Amino acid sequence: MSVFLLLSPDTPRIQLRLAGDKRKHNEGRVEVFYNGEWGTVCDDDFTLHAAQVVCRELGYVEAISWSPSSKYGKGQGPIWFDNLHCTGKEKTLALCPSNGIGVSDCKHTEDVGVVCSDRRIPGFKFINTMANHIESLDIQVEDVRIRAILSSYRKRIPVTEGYVEVKDGGKWKQICNAEWTQFNSRVICGMFVSGYMRRKPTYWDYSVNCTGNEAHLSSCKLGQAALGKSNGTCAGGLPVVVSCVPGRAFAPTPMSGFRKAFRQEQPLVRLRGGAIVGEGRVEVLKNGEWGTICDDNWNLQSATVVCRELGFGTAKEALSGGRLGQGMGPVHMNEVECSGFEKSITECFFNKENVGCSHEEDAAVRCNVPAMGFQERLRLSGGRTPYEGRVEVLVERNGSLVWGTVCSDGWGTMEAMVVCRQLGLGFASNAFQETWYWPGAVGADAVVMSGVRCSGTEMSLSHCLHHGGHLNCPKGGGRYAAGVSCSETAPDLVLNPQVVEQTTYMEDRPMFMLQCAYEENCLSSTSGQVPANSYRRLLRFSSQIHNNGQSDFRPKASRESWVWHDCHRHYHSMEVFTLYDLFSLNGTKVAEGHKASFCLEDSECDEGIEKRYECANFGDQGITVGCWDTYRHDIDCQWVDITDVKPGDYIFQIVINPNYEVPESDYSNNIVKCRCRYDGHRVWMYSCHNGMSNAQY
Repeated sequence: MSVFLLLSPDTPRIQLRLAGDKRKHNEGRVEVFYNGEWGTVCDDDFTLHAAQVVCRELGYVEAISWSPSSKYGKGQGPIWFDNLHCTGKEKTLALCPSNGIGVSDCKHTEDVGVVCSDRRIPGFKFINTMANHIESLDIQVEDVRIRAILSSYRKRIPVTEGYVEVKDGGKWKQICNAEWTQFNSRVICGMFVSGYMRRKPTYWDYSVNCTGNEAHLSSCKLGQAALGKSNGTCAGGLPVVVSCVPGRAFAPTPMSGFRKAFRQEQPLVRLRGGAIVGEGRVEVLKNGEWGTICDDNWNLQSATVVCRELGFGTAKEALSGGRLGQGMGPVHMNEVECSGFEKSITECFFNKENVGCSHEEDAAVRCNVPAMGFQERLRLSGGRTPYEGRVEVLVERNGSLVWGTVCSDGWGTMEAMVVCRQLGLGFASNAFQETWYWPGAVGADAVVMSGVRCSGTEMSLSHCLHHGGHLNCPKGGGRYAAGVSCSETAPDLVLNPQVVEQTTYMEDRPMFMLQCAYEENCLSSTSGQVPANSYRRLLRFSSQIHNNGQSDFRPKASRESWVWHDCHRHYHSMEVFTLYDLFSLNGTKVAEGHKASFCLEDSECDEGIEKRYECANFGDQGITVGCWDTYRHDIDCQWVDITDVKPGDYIFQIVINPNYEVPESDYSNNIVKCRCRYDGHRVWMYSCHNGMSNAQY
């Protein structure tokens, strides 16, 4: 029954919508339609109780927060409500005590906004109280889906073609195609949801009017009432059918099924730091250098351009404030404004000046991705929380589907990362090769997958290399089955290339001063056959390693297992933390350095962040988010022994966390490469940069 049928005759009939500069479809400036005109609500005395009334009137389960001072931009028209005093239980905002509708001393700089939960009220039914102004109403329905037309298409993943259905009043209804446009299809395909067959169709009462650049159906307007026949069928006789083209990462190919690991050729845009497919910090390539986008004016429309460009659907959320980690390098774009129809974010208008922008304001996105069903073929069993457990996979054996375990031989961080991503649980925090403390599901002990090797970018464990039906697991399953623990956040170490470039120099040091370094294998192998009064030529430099992630970087080994090195009088918390190598231009290694992380600590931190880790007195080791660890050029082993290297041009490379011992949100920025010229007397380091992709060698 309609809420409005229960209201007294003197209660003003209003309609609500969320407008303005949105970063999610379920947030925005609160706008009220009354007396034939849209207006706003003042933030004076507004509370979460009032936000609750707004959100529930719009069909959302609850309010998450509210924002004063026109956060979503200044509205227009009357300010219909001021000094609202809601209890949170009112059926409509019009029932909350206020100064009276239209009575206000506010300006539009005080327009209030709300953020609603993205969950809809089960059985919510859209009620239209203003039949004469229907074209200005936003669409509010419980859910939307694409339903396969034929039952034989039901098992196709993802569902790309079928009827468009909306859930209103707890019932799925088709939409009449009388006024359907390609712009409507563009929005539906961008949302990219799927559903299943149902027989007797019923039709929704309204048509749909999208402009095509909306990220969600709820941002489209209602069209005119669509039912023209008394028996509830479509006046045009046909329901809306859409046919969508999935991004290539999700499109099956005849030869190999789904692509194993998505690699875009020569991309101008990429996502970094996200836990799952389709989310991350937005980075753009300009003049051969990757940089970020400042979040000023960042909204759903611009985020959707990024998502579509990368082969995903529309944006679910436009994130600001470095929410998915801070980038490095320049801020390439600021105050981005897109129409929503651009092929690339680089085509949108933007301000080239980024004055006042820092990486604390890096923009990010969460995109709609097709429902691939990957989560249903994998589970964690026996853990204390849903974020940990023995890995169990669903495979076909002798014509039936059975659950079983994964052999832990070679099981490591990359494999665990794929499991956590597939389950939507974020990043891996640990990979376990023994799981005797997690009993797992009864009847799922048998090993059904072995030889798993992942690159870390796969969407499903089944996409990784593995033995297939030819299982080989000498240890067997049981206590040696693979396990993982997952976390919503992860660290992200990035080495500062400018510091390497600026601090490099060459030193000739006598062997008798290098005894400790020799014992720790920090010199080349020929150093063992030379007299104590000979010299070693050392390429020295400083390393400054930032943690730009969302959680602290901690060594994998517990404090009890750290190794004491008597020579240097310190503990090694990781066997290998960084690798230093010198390569010829054809890729042949000509010299190498080896460095264990004898001390992981906070050397310096960004303003407002306190140091947490210090090595002195057997203290905790790690690198706090927003801090950096500096290995100065004048400490032992902070070098490459180039005694035996001939003069010439070389490539110098540093790799942090090279064995992936500690999970990170992004390993692609763990490498620094520099050009290096050595003439036998002096050394020059230049063109240092992070990552592999913009090397010009």
